[in-house]
Amino acid sequence: MLVLVGSLVVLVSVLGGYLLSHGHLMALWQPYELIIIAGGALGAFFIGNSGKVVKTAFKEALSLAKGPNYRRQDYLDLLSLMYDIFGVMRKEGVLGLEPHIDDPHSSAIFSAYPRLLADHHMVEFITDCLRLIVTGSMNAHELEQLLEVELDTHHQEAAAPSSAVTKVADALPGFGIVAAVLGIVTTMSQLGGDTSKIGEHIAGALVGTFLGILLCYGFVGPLGQAMENRAMEDGLAFECVKVGLLANLRGYNPKVAVEFARKALSVHVRPTFADLETHLQNTHARARA
Repeated sequence: MLVLVGSLVVLVSVLGGYLLSHGHLMALWQPYELIIIAGGALGAFFIGNSGKVVKTAFKEALSLAKGPNYRRQDYLDLLSLMYDIFGVMRKEGVLGLEPHIDDPHSSAIFSAYPRLLADHHMVEFITDCLRLIVTGSMNAHELEQLLEVELDTHHQEAAAPSSAVTKVADALPGFGIVAAVLGIVTTMSQLGGDTSKIGEHIAGALVGTFLGILLCYGFVGPLGQAMENRAMEDGLAFECVKVGLLANLRGYNPKVAVEFARKALSVHVRPTFADLETHLQNTHARARA
């Protein structure tokens, strides 16, 4: 929602200030300049990135209006899921996890949290980690190193679309200059003709520079930053799981291990201790019913 609000504020402020200074709005309507800038930037975006990055970038840009992928309720479910997993490990041993990690969709533990179960990447990350624990071939220190490598790779992949959009934003002023230069070329070809046409062509060339700068700093650049922030926020969920699993592997009881995981979350999405306790009680009460 803030993306749409911010874009509207940029438009109203820039165009409103221009109109208040006695500017003519139609003088800014230069569709050919816009084709040069937008088309050139889009083509460069396609050249410099893989199909996967291009597709993901468009998908993430459109999803910004929906808000973050993980909300406070989702983090409550994630912490509750880890508590249930750690409880099974404590009561039945690590071998008790095998039926749950072999087929999470048939697992009573995972099925209790349908939103998390629908997140393929999160479920795969949790089950892969649990498989390593079940095999008993890794201690906490070794597992931590492996998880750090995996999360670094995940974060790099998640940041690729925002980085690509940011690079396009950096190129937009350059494409604005290209449009302006082509406008000057057109102007020069009109020398000796109608002087009013020369003025129109010069104004159109300047609009090209204006559009390149405005799109860079007013829209595409902030869009890339918003996508980067979203990727960082979504990465918190994986960090939360990592901290909780390592705490449990080091011998802490389920409640303490989940508390370690809760502390790994940023303050604005972190459930309170009381909220988590209430959520656990309600979840287990529904399971018993």
